[in-house]
Amino acid sequence: MEKDLAPLMKALGVEFQNVDTLRQALVHRSYLNEHSTFSLDHNERLEFLGDAVLELAVTEHLYNNYPNPEGEMTNWRAALVNGERLADVAISLEVEPYLYMSRGERKDTDGKARRYILANAMEAIIGAAYLDLGWEAAKGLIERAVLVHLPEILEKKLYIDSKSRFQESAQEQTGITPTYKVLHEEGPDHAKDFTVGVYLGKEKIAEGKGTSKQEAQTSAALAALEVKGW
Repeated sequence: MEKDLAPLMKALGVEFQNVDTLRQALVHRSYLNEHSTFSLDHNERLEFLGDAVLELAVTEHLYNNYPNPEGEMTNWRAALVNGERLADVAISLEVEPYLYMSRGERKDTDGKARRYILANAMEAIIGAAYLDLGWEAAKGLIERAVLVHLPEILEKKLYIDSKSRFQESAQEQTGITPTYKVLHEEGPDHAKDFTVGVYLGKEKIAEGKGTSKQEAQTSAALAALEVKGW
């Protein structure tokens, strides 16, 4: 079924000349397994293109507007173009209802898998805007949807990973270095889920979950920053 993409184009602020270019950016590979006669390909090539366009637009903006050294700008760029940020952008633009996915993918409640699909779709949409309308249109979309978050990233130091931020804040505020402890793990060796607690001294501040200890620690540190308001 053809979806009306006019509301999405309005949210993006981009009026596509060839709407099928945008439509293809929304096609997940799984959809074609169930709809082999669908007229468009999946979005992975557009995602590849959009990734490069996004990185160049962000790099150009940082280069033109900030005199900071390369290392700092590299960290800022990484905070702007990572999958978590792009998934949040896609959610804020309400992209998900327009995705073409298999019934299985649509029913899948795994938040991480869905966010991965959304982040990739956002890159594909950027690639589609570049392909259909050129550099300025794609750059305008990136400025409105992605670069608008740069002030918050700089103010809250979100370009520093959450473990480093929590350690820095904890040492400043309490003089204590945080420690992490695995509280629970479940599942087979190849697909374990970990629950980790982060402590200041003997006090447990927060917990986090992840498919690796590192991921769970990062999640716990992020939760601890929120608990403490740091």
